Amino acid sequence: MPLAEWIRRATEQLARSLGGAIGGLLNVSFGNIAELLLALSVLLHGRPDVVKGQITGSIIGNSLLGLGLAVVAGSWGRHRQTFNRRSASRLSSLLILSVIALLLPALFDYTERGGPQAGSTTMLDERLSLGVSVVLILVYAANLFYTLVTHRDIFGGGGEAVGSDVADAGRSSTGWPIRAAVAVLIVATVFTAWEAELISGGLERAASDLGVSTFFLGVIVLAVVGNAAEYVAAVHFARHDQMTTAITITVGSTIQVALLVAPLLVLVSHAMGRPMNLVFSNPLELIAIAAVAFTVNAIALDGETNWFEGVLLLAVYVLLALAFLLVTPPWRPQAVEKVNAPGSPVRDASPVSRAELMPAASLQAAVASRTWRAIP
Repeated sequence: MPLAEWIRRATEQLARSLGGAIGGLLNVSFGNIAELLLALSVLLHGRPDVVKGQITGSIIGNSLLGLGLAVVAGSWGRHRQTFNRRSASRLSSLLILSVIALLLPALFDYTERGGPQAGSTTMLDERLSLGVSVVLILVYAANLFYTLVTHRDIFGGGGEAVGSDVADAGRSSTGWPIRAAVAVLIVATVFTAWEAELISGGLERAASDLGVSTFFLGVIVLAVVGNAAEYVAAVHFARHDQMTTAITITVGSTIQVALLVAPLLVLVSHAMGRPMNLVFSNPLELIAIAAVAFTVNAIALDGETNWFEGVLLLAVYVLLALAFLLVTPPWRPQAVEKVNAPGSPVRDASPVSRAELMPAASLQAAVASRTWRAIP
């Protein structure tokens, strides 16, 4: 949390010198650096399933938990707050695109596994994920060009500026030099990377000690840790009656995760020799991602927020978190590889004892996905 606060302060200082649009982008980007580093660290430990859970958790955490906390905190002592509807409309459109892009690989995988080319489904999933990743990165780049260059007067000039209230309240005080702010961001990012390595290294043990699945830790705990900077910043700006900025940070961070962080993880994983696709095989993850788009669009429709809408966002997040806590952990493909490996006690056992030796959750998921076959 102290690192998140220092990242918030540094990006706020940069925003005073570089403008609100660039300041908001820096806040989101440096906040997601922790998310990216944490995901890469987990990926190096061979847990792409946890990384996908972390992506899902970031999407629902930023747009439901982060925005919900910001709305409740900003509405404290106020009847309502307003925000820039054009900016919210652009974010909503990108959010819908993000949902479509993340749902498509799962639907493609489901279709192919029931077809005649089921044996090559994994390869096709990876190819589709690579193509989708490239398209999403290009769309995100186009979004930056649209908001920072061609329509900068709409999204950068008018409305709220990041940290404007704080700047007005302390004009007599001297802000940080740009070099100092950049240095603080770099140092905070280095320490964030170190913390990310510590957290990912103890993932299995923490799950065992707490009595929860690593899937739950990825969706809820790791996502909250990786996005703490966004939550702190969003609540801070909401309290200063800057809901446009708070929405830009929370929903904008969700969009950056979906359009940039997730695609980058796919590309980097292939370069590392540990290919990860964008197939979210757990239906609960797909429902959660779609619920985010539906809920945020409903809240952002009228251009204003109140405390009750914040409670609704938090309620949806708690319901999803409860479901992720109780759901059976997703089956890991590595388990079947070990089962079918020559010399495996499960492979060499009789059909009856093989079912007894194989963990119940893995057996159930493997049979359901039609990827495990009994060996006569």
